[in-house]
Amino acid sequence: MSTPISPLSEDDVREQERQNPSEAESSFGDILSQFEQEQAQAQALANAQAKAQTQEKVRSDARRDATVVAVRGDQVFFDVGEKMEGVLPAAVLRDEQGPIEVKPGDKLQVSVSGRDEEGYLQLSLIKIERPKDWSGLQKAFDEKLTITGTVTQVIKGGLSVDVGVRAFMPASRSGARDVPEMQTLVGQQISCRVIKLDTEKEDVVVDRRAVLEEERNKAKEEKFATLEVGSVVSGTVRSLLDYGAFIDIGGIDGMLHVADISHGRVAKPADALTVGQQLDVKILKVDPAKKRVSLGLKQLQVDPWSAAAEKYHVGDRVKGTVARTTDFGAFVELEPGLDGLVHLSEMSWSKKVRKPSDVVNPGDSVEVVVLGVNPADKRISLGLKQTLGDPWADVEAKYPVGAVVEGPVTQLKQFGAFVQVTEDVEGMIHVGDIVHDKRINHPQDELKVGQVVRAQVLENDRAKRRLRLGLKQLQPTAVDEYIAEHKEGDSVTGRVSDVKGSRITIELGEGVHAVFTSAEKEQKQEQRSGPVDLSAFSSMLASKWKGAGGPAAAESGPRREVLKVGQVRTFRIAKLDAEKKKIEIEPAS
Repeated sequence: MSTPISPLSEDDVREQERQNPSEAESSFGDILSQFEQEQAQAQALANAQAKAQTQEKVRSDARRDATVVAVRGDQVFFDVGEKMEGVLPAAVLRDEQGPIEVKPGDKLQVSVSGRDEEGYLQLSLIKIERPKDWSGLQKAFDEKLTITGTVTQVIKGGLSVDVGVRAFMPASRSGARDVPEMQTLVGQQISCRVIKLDTEKEDVVVDRRAVLEEERNKAKEEKFATLEVGSVVSGTVRSLLDYGAFIDIGGIDGMLHVADISHGRVAKPADALTVGQQLDVKILKVDPAKKRVSLGLKQLQVDPWSAAAEKYHVGDRVKGTVARTTDFGAFVELEPGLDGLVHLSEMSWSKKVRKPSDVVNPGDSVEVVVLGVNPADKRISLGLKQTLGDPWADVEAKYPVGAVVEGPVTQLKQFGAFVQVTEDVEGMIHVGDIVHDKRINHPQDELKVGQVVRAQVLENDRAKRRLRLGLKQLQPTAVDEYIAEHKEGDSVTGRVSDVKGSRITIELGEGVHAVFTSAEKEQKQEQRSGPVDLSAFSSMLASKWKGAGGPAAAESGPRREVLKVGQVRTFRIAKLDAEKKKIEIEPAS
């Protein structure tokens, strides 16, 4: 630092004038001018030194806490701990959200950069924060009050919300379904609730979903009070499930069951509805306790059953589509919302239908006959076999008793065998009508399925739809063969096989038996006149039998002989009846 120049004294000036009298007068002006310059330089140097010292002090304490003491116009005055106050233009008090309004007592961080012309300290803004109302947040947290905030941005795991301080809102508490919906909240003012507050760490967590749920519940309560069963309301399809659809009817979700969507069959709601679709529905039931509303759509449509009695009559032939099958039959859709039932018994005249799929399947187009209409119970009875014609209509005339039929064996049961006579008519052969002269335990002992047989019609009952057949009736018996080989008047030998009173049975061969005509006459006479002496009658016969005494015996008179089972005698055929398979004999002459 340079040494300041000392000014000349008045004695010095006089001494110079005495020594240089000629120059005194000319140099005085210059000397005075030099003096003034030196004085100005000295003052400037002193000011610079003072300013340097002040600036040195400011740099050593550049960062300071400043407290607002006054706001005048566009200037804000601060106390920075010096004798003089600092000043900042109000325009610099702003952040990314916009201007910040301050009031006396608010604190900011500043640096002192110098003084202005009026002597106030010139300040520069280092850090500014909006005033934090922790007391208000604490009250909102303690009393679970609803506050407002502004969503500033989407961050990891949720949203950043300005509620006077920076708060975090988890995505699960935002009330948004996904990130795109969360994006739409940025910049919006929302209502929320403080669910976590740590003032020391300045940790604040807020919840919007709880507020939304309370608002929705309140709206539901108000809406429920206005709902009336039977009224028609407008709604929007909100979601679709397998069993129905949820319809938003103004803040309340009502359930539209799949059975109430249409009078026609709807497999699943997605087949008839779409999410976002607007529609009118009828309120069927309201349960305020459970907060449930049942809705109906088909109730606003014309019920096809209302005109069923006028449209469908017994005997009508109509077409439809098999909608579904059950164990007992098949439902045929005649028109949307109107199904008729074809019972198992009405599917075939003769075929043993065990399940509907033996005849029809869902989706098949069929022609049926209306058998009955009951609109009150919403039932229509249908017949499938009636459209094919009754195969039993001409069976009685075509296959009378005694006629011979031919067909394959379709099934075997313990009691008999079934034979396919026509495509729709089966006949039954009883186990006792399969073979002659022996007893069988099961038809399979003589027959097998698929075997073609010839049988005779024994019974034809159209009312009971029964056709009884016999196999053995077409098979020749020993009696048939015997009758075919003999004629009336033939002499034959036989063995007495049975003697019961006056009735004598003679065995002419294996399985061939004849009755003694004279014995039958005597039996009738005995019934008319009383008992007959069998021994005398036998003696009379013995006189006629060959080998029983011959002519000599006859001449000597009748011999008494008692016939016994096992005796062999000669007879003459008196009568042959092939139809009745009967042989009558008399004593040989």
